[in-house]
Amino acid sequence: MKNDEVIPFRNDSAFHDLSLVLAACNDPQLVQSFLASLFTAREVRDIAARWELVHRLALGETQRQIAQELGMSLCKITRGSKELKKTDSPFKKMLILRQSLNPPR
Repeated sequence: MKNDEVIPFRNDSAFHDLSLVLAACNDPQLVQSFLASLFTAREVRDIAARWELVHRLALGETQRQIAQELGMSLCKITRGSKELKKTDSPFKKMLILRQSLNPPR
């Protein structure tokens, strides 16, 4: 299996269903409350940090700088960097969507 292939998992249909529900929700507060209920505080921080690292990579910050400031391993940051460089990157698409919702940070 190649690294860019989706790995099937036991609850694939549940993951798909969750994706559909989140995509259909127009209430950011509800999504935030839902995610905070679904994940532990640590998981929420980890997910938010990964989103921030993708944003910072897109802005051109160095991997080492991000690692120092966010306290993340270079391995996680390198993975984010590789995902951003892919053709038709979902990370890029989500960053473009984010930018269209409100002005850049």
